[in-house]
Amino acid sequence: MEIQETALRGCVIIKPRVFEDERGYFFESFNTSSFEQKTGMSGSFVQDNQSFSSYGVIRGLHAQQGEHAQAKLVRVLQGEVLDVAVDARPDSPTYGQHVAVRLSAANKLQLYVPRGFLHGFAVLSETAEFFYKCDNYYNKESERGIHLASPELNINWLIEEDKRIIADKDLLLPYFSKK
Repeated sequence: MEIQETALRGCVIIKPRVFEDERGYFFESFNTSSFEQKTGMSGSFVQDNQSFSSYGVIRGLHAQQGEHAQAKLVRVLQGEVLDVAVDARPDSPTYGQHVAVRLSAANKLQLYVPRGFLHGFAVLSETAEFFYKCDNYYNKESERGIHLASPELNINWLIEEDKRIIADKDLLLPYFSKK
């Protein structure tokens, strides 16, 4: 696996080594030992989640807080998404900044989203299957979120506003503030 740093400390892109031939392909999607050796971060995951969505769906921006905070390793099994991670660590020099990466079944890239980050994605293909590993268990009472259209974040979701499909609960989230 190849690790590509992003502008946000701890948030990295993982490019697996893919072996292809006339039969198809094979790749190791994750190896704890290799990940920890190359990044210096923990690769211990306890929960896997998967979702299926149609074009225009935007999920996020979400996080778990406190003792239930989660790091995530995300990838796309089918289709393509724009995956977004926002640094929400108040003491970070990149607080309020984001990275946006196209993840697809074709490019097989993965994004590691550290604890303290908000996360979301927009479906760019007709449909997409999204898969992610978490290093902590989900806890409903620890949910938090920020409105995906927060002006201070200035995220280009690559989906026209009239084609966006957003959960009502996400539309009610507060806007991000650097105050």
